[in-house]
Amino acid sequence: MLIAHLSDPHLCKPGTLYQSVLDSNARFADALTDVAHLGPDLLLLSGDLAEHGRPEEYALARQLLGRLMVPVLVIPGNHDDREGFRTGLSGLPNLVPLTRTGPLNAVAEGPVRVVGLDVTVPGDHHGQMEQAQADWLDRTLSAAPATPTLVMMHQPPFDTGIGFVDAYRCFNADRLAQVLARHPQVIRLLAGHVHRLILTEFAGLPALTSPSTATSLALRLDPGADPASFTEPPAMLLHLWRDGRLVSHLQPLGQFPGPHPFF
Repeated sequence: MLIAHLSDPHLCKPGTLYQSVLDSNARFADALTDVAHLGPDLLLLSGDLAEHGRPEEYALARQLLGRLMVPVLVIPGNHDDREGFRTGLSGLPNLVPLTRTGPLNAVAEGPVRVVGLDVTVPGDHHGQMEQAQADWLDRTLSAAPATPTLVMMHQPPFDTGIGFVDAYRCFNADRLAQVLARHPQVIRLLAGHVHRLILTEFAGLPALTSPSTATSLALRLDPGADPASFTEPPAMLLHLWRDGRLVSHLQPLGQFPGPHPFF
């Protein structure tokens, strides 16, 4: 099973630029072209689908995602509007169904099960692991205890070392850790939000954040560093399940010289 994982496209009103510097719409469209060529079994999107949470941004997302012939599991991020997201993506034929009220959770079944967990706080940028969400996750994981499972959220529940984004991580992480500890079938925790690939451990699990298809967050590890971003080459994660093992790859997006002879 091959799972493509994109994040943080920050789609804007057609004809406008993301943060006035970059055509995030074109970047996302190009990323989906690359995804289609790879032919994954599932596409994950870990939040910030839209920059302003406006209907025209979700209409564009629905148009672009509707061209794919694979299921799409997408959860909101802090830039999304929860109800606008739910309404705007309704009717997308390949969408993994979202919960109908409250947080926008979703579950994709397969050889590897993926649980999308909405930890956003409407009107704010940090995430929060509420008790109700912890209970929902516990029940959902209990329904398939023998299936290898990935849990995906937007804000990561750990510090990255980049202070200006750690202030907007997912809080109450202990609640999440306690749930995950009861479910050994969970093999990886996935997130977005920080616009970079970051690898660490959380609750004894490998935990990864996906790069953005828009800008990349500046890698500034000094405490008190000013926030900044760069227009770096976009990338995505690919998660390959084979022979009882999940292997994750970083895949740059776009066309590059090659292939060259292998030495």
